[in-house]
Amino acid sequence: MEKGKLYMIPITIGEIKEDSFHDIPPSSLKIVLNIKYFIVENIKSARRFLRQINKEFEIDNCEFYVLNKHTSPNELNEFLNPCRNGENVGVLSEAGCPGIADPGSSIANIAHRENIMVIPLIGPSSIFMALMSSGLNGQQFTFHGYLPKNREERVKKIKSLAIKSKDNGAQLFMETPFRNNHLLEDIINFCPDNLLLCIASNISTKNQFIKTKNIKSWKVNSPNLNKKPTIFIFGRI
Repeated sequence: MEKGKLYMIPITIGEIKEDSFHDIPPSSLKIVLNIKYFIVENIKSARRFLRQINKEFEIDNCEFYVLNKHTSPNELNEFLNPCRNGENVGVLSEAGCPGIADPGSSIANIAHRENIMVIPLIGPSSIFMALMSSGLNGQQFTFHGYLPKNREERVKKIKSLAIKSKDNGAQLFMETPFRNNHLLEDIINFCPDNLLLCIASNISTKNQFIKTKNIKSWKVNSPNLNKKPTIFIFGRI
């Protein structure tokens, strides 16, 4: 029996609305609507996304598997049983691209080991959209994910990334939205004035904010980033 495929499905960034699907091409949407098995972070939001793609989509005939930090290795392995039986499976992130600062890489890794084809679909990624619009080095860059929760370790990491940005291109990172203001405060207090910082917040929403300035300028006027999904980028010119 031919194995099914594992589709990595990007989802809209920000609030899910009917008019927000312009950033997901019709070819991707068509594939999604023919899948009946989904690996998701949150079943409720996944169902809402699928229903807004197509109000006639038969959600009650679908099966959902929850992938998060509590998912056991045994559960993870079982999620691919439909692929082993010839059915396609879709991986849905909460926002943006699965496997990029979101769950998904672990299930894709199992699929590769079992020769199950992994197919990424086109869609929005806040990380790459931030870099595209930052004006910083898109030829050489590193994404560091979430910085340490502990303040002492976080400050140490911030200082390290500021140094790396000089010779190693743009340095991208993020924080849990409710800790954004604390992170920005540490950046302003512990980074050199000539370091460039791009703040890309609420990307692709009506409240989008993307601006690149040096630290000295941010000290004069820094935004309130509390509870706003944000990508931070260090760079030099």
